[in-house]
Amino acid sequence: MDAVETARVGYELLTDPFLNKGTAFTQEERDALELNGLLPPNIGTLDDQVSRRIVALRGLHTDLGRYTFLRELQDLNETLFYAVLTRNLEELLPIVYTPTVGLGCQEFSRIFRKPRGLYLSPPHKDRLPEILANRRFDDVVAIVVTDGERILGLGDQGAGGMGISIGKLALYTGCGGLNPATTLPIMLDVGTDNERLLADPLYVGWRHPRVRGAEYDAFVEAFVEAVAGRWPHVLLQFEDFAKANATRLLGLYRDRLCCFNDDIQGTAAVATGTLLSAVNVTGIPLERQTVAIFGAGSAGCGIATLLHRAMVEDGLDPQVAARRFYLIDQHGLLVEGMNDIADFQRPFLQPADAVAGWTLEQPGRIGLTDVCRNAGVTALIGVSGQPGAFTREAVTAMAAATPRPIIFPLSNPTSRSEAKPEDLMAWTNGRVVMGTGSPFPPVMRDANPFEVDQTNNSYIFPGVGLGAIAVKAKTINDGMFMAAARALAEASPARSDPNANLLPRVAQLRELSVTIAIAVGEQACRDKLCPAHSREEIEEAVREKIWTPLYHPLRRLTRRASDA
Repeated sequence: MDAVETARVGYELLTDPFLNKGTAFTQEERDALELNGLLPPNIGTLDDQVSRRIVALRGLHTDLGRYTFLRELQDLNETLFYAVLTRNLEELLPIVYTPTVGLGCQEFSRIFRKPRGLYLSPPHKDRLPEILANRRFDDVVAIVVTDGERILGLGDQGAGGMGISIGKLALYTGCGGLNPATTLPIMLDVGTDNERLLADPLYVGWRHPRVRGAEYDAFVEAFVEAVAGRWPHVLLQFEDFAKANATRLLGLYRDRLCCFNDDIQGTAAVATGTLLSAVNVTGIPLERQTVAIFGAGSAGCGIATLLHRAMVEDGLDPQVAARRFYLIDQHGLLVEGMNDIADFQRPFLQPADAVAGWTLEQPGRIGLTDVCRNAGVTALIGVSGQPGAFTREAVTAMAAATPRPIIFPLSNPTSRSEAKPEDLMAWTNGRVVMGTGSPFPPVMRDANPFEVDQTNNSYIFPGVGLGAIAVKAKTINDGMFMAAARALAEASPARSDPNANLLPRVAQLRELSVTIAIAVGEQACRDKLCPAHSREEIEEAVREKIWTPLYHPLRRLTRRASDA
């Protein structure tokens, strides 16, 4: 293993999370790097440290305590943190990511210990290039940025949104293999309208009402311009922007640099890939599915758009395919002639005459139960953030119309899920084919415990990002997300056994991300979004990007005479 040279010694070395080994420094390293006396005398190994940390972690009594423990470990020793995470991915993913990351964002100011990433606010607007120019960011290849306005289903969390950027990048490394030294979380702190945060004396963010309109747009433009100037080939992931900005910003910047919005495109790809897996179980092909989507914002319309593309690719007429979608928001089913329809919703408006003869629970408003009773829905997807929105009445109406109803309550954290798996099992007499956005305990199926598929973006975005970075894609298009969705479906255990899960186990995410990255890279080449590569070259480029959490030998950097 190649040695790493460092000028850091003593306490300074122990505070560098990328170089710190704690008790695993060898005696030779302790002698050379002025560490004698600063560490206990026993020379440990990474395996010893992983065992010690996982025992300590399991001794904690709350998920927030475990989340805080892992965040502190990450800030102390990156290698050890990722060794613990990757060796216990199935256990720790719900702590590092959803659902616990939502609580971490809510409590961000109270558990804040050490800065990580960048916090950029409008007062910094004219200094962004200077801030990004810091030498420590020279090797950055992936950025996750949020403005904290729509954190999961929890709303405006202000500067606490940084927890999402940190958590997503932890998955880029833990699930996708990116070197953590090449990733950068960024918080665009444009203020907050959360009165609880503004009144909290411990709040660490910019105490200012949330900036909007032209001032907001100018700040985001300055940020994107500075990023593109600093790193022309960086991957920029937009995360948890509110409905009013998410689709709009994606439209503005998706052709200017290699970027995507995970809430729109990643959610769409994992929902599409899982639905493609589900049709193998139900026996009803995709082009014959009737899909209701509860939550017609940017995520819901993103799902509809990618599923529509998949139907058309499978041979369905585009107009016929569009009529197979029923999108429902707080005002009910989206129908032609309604007011306040966003541009991204228009392709999926149902004609008024198509629903004119429906019998409704509440005259003048077409709700979810009405759609399930009248439209012959075979697949129901929730991205509303409304807990319990999939009622018994709606689910039983759907189950009466199809032998194997496909139901995906995808909102997270768990407290925001549209339904509980055990209820879906009960209301459909065990016939449901389901996936959830957050982890749930196993349910009983045929008198045996059955793991609930976590239909979560962590199955998609690490591989998409890894593939785009490996082939140096100029932009990321919908075809690359479709390739990711189909690669996910190809990896479904249900392809060979209809009684198996729709998705691979979480423990397999690192290798699954490689498979998705290769598919994404191939699609980028077909679409001429990167230099031409053979499949073998793409796989080699992807695997070269995989970082494994192991300690490298450290050697003291000696100054040359010419440097004196």
